Amino acid sequence: MTHVIDRDVWAEGPDLWHGEVTGKPYGTPVSIIFNSQQRIGGGPRLHKHPYTETFIIRKGHARFTVGSEIIDAHEGQIVVAPADTPHKFENLGPGILETIDIHANEVFITEWLESR
Repeated sequence: MTHVIDRDVWAEGPDLWHGEVTGKPYGTPVSIIFNSQQRIGGGPRLHKHPYTETFIIRKGHARFTVGSEIIDAHEGQIVVAPADTPHKFENLGPGILETIDIHANEVFITEWLESR
């Protein structure tokens, strides 16, 4: 069966590229986070997953920490965090950072390594 998932199903607002889709209801082993960070320095805190996570930088500039590596990435680049590797990213600015974060799993499994 083919599935088409409309924006109003995953987006938190009609004008914001932000939200998530888990693959399990659609029979796919992939889940996606559409991430939008307006604030310079904004982004998820250090965490890891038991599967690979792939980040597509849709807009802006980001600083990724993946294991012991620091990677400055920009629009159009792709960063891959291996399974069980601590990682995080932040908006370097100027302007908005938008990423598409592809989790190689039908549901999200996250171990947070930093407190809020």
